[in-house]
Amino acid sequence: AVQVQEFGGESVQAGGSLLLTCAYTGFRWKTRCLAWSRQAPGKERERVARIDNDGVTTYADPVKGRFTISLDSAKNTLTLEMNRLGPEDTAMYYCGAQDGASCRGLADLNVWGQGTQVNVSL
Repeated sequence: AVQVQEFGGESVQAGGSLLLTCAYTGFRWKTRCLAWSRQAPGKERERVARIDNDGVTTYADPVKGRFTISLDSAKNTLTLEMNRLGPEDTAMYYCGAQDGASCRGLADLNVWGQGTQVNVSL
């Protein structure tokens, strides 16, 4: 079974950068989708970015141009590089995975981690 674990959340000042990492194990198929989502206090979880094994990426509008999702299959890691952070980016960030499916048309992923907290202050 696929398992994921997130690392790297911390408190930063607005305008700063942060790199989140997700270590994953257990994929059986080459075709896969991995993603980052986030949930701020009092809000619903929202999609941040997705990437599939072919390197096709999609981003939510609020993070386009600031965040970069990357997949390193050799190291079994997914990363999220976050730049120009603002208080609106404060949230719990979750890594997700789906084995055997590409991201296109995928409503949701079936494996999610416990999350890593990002706090951005002015």
